[in-house]
Parts: sequence; structure tokens; C-alpha cells
Amino acid sequence: MIDIRRFEVVAVVQAALDGLDVLASARCLAVVASLLLVWVTLEPFEDLRIATLPGAPAGKLAFTYLAFGALALLTVLLSASDNIPALKSLWTPLHLCLLGWMAFNIALSQSPGVSLQRFVLTASVISLALMIPLLPPTQAAFKWCFAVAALLLLALCYFGLVAAPALAIHSAADVTEPDLAGDWRGSFAHKNAAAAVMAILVYLGLYLATNGLRLWGGSIAALAALFLVGSGGKSALALCIGVGLLAQLIATIRSLWLKMLVCLVPVVLMNLLSVGSAINTGLAAIVGLLPIDTSFTGRTDIWKYAFAAFLDHPFRGYGYAAFWENANRTSAEDLGWASTSPHSHNSYLDLALTIGLPGLVLVILVFVVAPLRNFHVIQSADRSSGLARLFLVIWMFGVYFATMETFLLDRQNPTWFSFVIAAAGLHYLARFGVKA
Repeated sequence: MIDIRRFEVVAVVQAALDGLDVLASARCLAVVASLLLVWVTLEPFEDLRIATLPGAPAGKLAFTYLAFGALALLTVLLSASDNIPALKSLWTPLHLCLLGWMAFNIALSQSPGVSLQRFVLTASVISLALMIPLLPPTQAAFKWCFAVAALLLLALCYFGLVAAPALAIHSAADVTEPDLAGDWRGSFAHKNAAAAVMAILVYLGLYLATNGLRLWGGSIAALAALFLVGSGGKSALALCIGVGLLAQLIATIRSLWLKMLVCLVPVVLMNLLSVGSAINTGLAAIVGLLPIDTSFTGRTDIWKYAFAAFLDHPFRGYGYAAFWENANRTSAEDLGWASTSPHSHNSYLDLALTIGLPGLVLVILVFVVAPLRNFHVIQSADRSSGLARLFLVIWMFGVYFATMETFLLDRQNPTWFSFVIAAAGLHYLARFGVKA
């Protein structure tokens, strides 16, 4: 006899497929895949107990470039036809000036090949981030895409704590920084990277919880907050709370200039009290009166070294991403352990060092001043929404976090990727509003 139930199942599946919007589904999958590619990375749970040999990652670069390049191209193909005005709006004189300066800087870099290679990856990641806000067909789809990606990342990180703690928690056996033993890092290579992403997920969870996904958003916020505490990322934890409160204040201010003062003056002060205290005795004396670690956990030596190097090439810098790994810059014996650092531990100082003062000014105009102005436009047009505030708080967190860590223009850095998504989201919302 013929099993009629088999045909009933086929009919149900066929009906589901008939109602499926293939293009919309592909866009949502691309969003989730993009977020996980950057947040989880292609090499999660790195074993820090094993010393990395010089040049060891070189063979893996090709796959990294291919993955990001292919996904960036796919996202453009999936949504470009519906978002041509939005993409055209990105071609502003300011953006073109930054691109032109980067081309000039790469050409005059002390290592042009290295600078060009790394900028190609950075450009692919930026392109991918610029497409993320445009891909979801609706606001509901946007929320679910980010919720799914966040939950998968959190599940992976907590699974690592239970199933492979040696790979998900810093230990005394780590080749570098054994003093971080006990700090959670999950699938990330360092607890600071984990802490920054968890802070961003706290904001995302709160947004979801107050915009229709109460259970899922609340779970994301709670799990991310717990992991943030477990990571021991003091800077990220303090900023997560402080920036969250400050963003609420910014959202109530109607004057653009007052927004600028309230939002950006503290960033200037933080840079003066941190990097400034390392190079100016007067500022160092002021910091000495504060109840904080005046060495900023060892960063002051790095800032002194980086600033001294910056003064040698203040205009054109040393070349994009071409300073810290250049063996010819200065011997470690001459300048101590600080010269072996992989970066400046301050995004603004690092940009001045690598792409020069003009490059730093352009990056600040594009990624610091413009997003706040875009939020003001959104607010002035009475289009301020939960989504706009989410982008605002993530962007603000990045602006402040950059005073303690180097991530601006840092290729596939997860904090940088999330920061660009937020800045792009504010750019689009200021010009086109939100999708239904």
C-alpha cells in the first residue's frame, strides 16, 4: 500500500518552500555568516601555551583573504540592486580624501608590500561591515540575524569554558602574559578582545529585550555581562557601564555642539591623562593624584616609545600597519621591552604613528565626528529609534575603548568590525530612515 503520510509531509515541505523568500533568506544567512566569521574568527580557541613561530601564520593568510573577499563580494551582489542610493551616499568628499591619503601613505610606507597587503584585507572587512545594515530585508530580520549570531557566539564561548578550559581561559602556562591566568577569553585569542565584544553584546541584548525579543535579548545581555566580568577586562567593563549611561544623556541633548562637548571632551581628557601623562611631567603629576594605576598596566612605557618614534615621522608616518613588525625600526635592546609590543595600546596614537597626523585627522573626521553628526540629524528629523540608539552606544563604546586599545583600521578585529557597522548604520539612518 502507498503511505499517504509520506505525501502529506512532502506537501507540507512544498508549501513551506513555496512561501520562502530565497533572496531574503540568503541575505539573512550572509549577515549571520559575516558576524560569525569576524566574531569567532577562522581560528578560534588558539592554544596560547605554544609559542608561535615567526612566519607561521603566513600560509593561512590566503584563506583569510579569500574568505573575507568572497563574503564581501557576495553581500554586495545580494543587496546592491536594492541599495544603490545608499551605496552612492558613501562616496563623500571626506571619504574620498581618506582613501586618497591611504593610497599616498601606502606608496610611501617603509614596507609598501606589507601595507598594501593588509589594507586589502581591511578594505574587504570595511566593505562587509558597510553592507551588514543593508542586508536584512526588515527590522525584524535584522534583530533575529544579530540575535542568532550573538547566541551562537555565546554558546561557543561557554562551551569552551566547560569542554576545553585550557583553550578558553588564560593560564599560567601561556607563553606570553601568564599573569592573566584565570581570565576568560572564550574563543578569542585574548581576554581584552573577548571583553570588548561582550560589552557590545550587552548593548545588543538590551536593545533586543526592549524591542520585541525580551527573552532572547535578556538572555544575550545576561550571558554577555557574566562573561565580561569573568574576562577580567576592567576597561571594557567600566566603559560598558559608563558609556551606556553617557549615551542615554547624549540622546536627550538637542544641540549638536553640546553633543560634541559632552561626548568628545572626555575622550580628549582620557588621551591626555593616559598617553599625555607618559610624555608630559605635568600631566603625570596630575595622574599621580588619582586613585588609579599610573602605569596603566604597563602601557606608559609603550606610549613613550611610540610617541618618540612618531616625532621622527609626524606627517606621513611609517606606513599603514608597517611599524610594529618591522625588524629594522629599532633594536629591542636599545629601547627595552616596550619596543617588542605588537601595537601602541591606543588607537589614536597608533594611527598617528602609522598613517601620520593627516591620516589621524581624517579618520577622526570620518569615524568620530561624522557618526555623532549623523545621530544628530536622525534626532532632529524625529527618526530616533531603538536601532539608532543601539548604533550610537556601540559607536561611543568604540570611540572610548580606542583610548586603551588599538583596533581602529585593524583589519578583521571584531571590535573594529562592530564599530564600522554602527557608524555605517548611523550614516544610512540619517539619510534614509529605517526599514519597516
